[in-house]
Amino acid sequence: MTNDPHFSSSDPRMSSPLGFLHSLLVGVRPPEWVVNEVQNRVVLFLNHVLMQEPEAQARLKRQQGKPVKLQWGELHLTLCATAAGLLERPTGDTQPDLNVVLTQSSPWGVAQRLLAGEKPGVDIRGDVQLAAEVAWLVDNVRWDVEEDISRFLGDAAAHTLVGVAHRVTAAVKGFAGRTGKAGAERHNGGNAA
Repeated sequence: MTNDPHFSSSDPRMSSPLGFLHSLLVGVRPPEWVVNEVQNRVVLFLNHVLMQEPEAQARLKRQQGKPVKLQWGELHLTLCATAAGLLERPTGDTQPDLNVVLTQSSPWGVAQRLLAGEKPGVDIRGDVQLAAEVAWLVDNVRWDVEEDISRFLGDAAAHTLVGVAHRVTAAVKGFAGRTGKAGAERHNGGNAA
């Protein structure tokens, strides 16, 4: 039996289940049609959220036709605003007016920052006015999940489900905070700052 370095217990990627999962997912590439379908579903979801926000639609109308490329590692999605103030995927090989690159490569690191209420690090290059509008959208547009659930299950059930989700999120945030603090203590030799 040979010692395969990809599954070595001393490999830092294998020190946690998320590290192992990340190492598996990095090597897996879905077929192009799956990527396209997922991107189309993301656009549909974003437009659903935007249709509930008239101010967001008005801001997007002013940026009509300007492509924004969002990228995280090898994942990317290019979007541009329509005349209706919604989003679409541009056709052809369009050069973006704005590039937004998520600089943190670790999914676990991104999740920890989001759960802590922080924004992940990004590198933004391109049209300054378009960047300001995108920043406004990120800061001000929120999905009203309770309203959407209530359409199917009723107000009481939606309120209960969202309440449970908030409690689970709080528990995960607490766990992530404790895990991050313990990792910092191990990294600093027990002397966390």
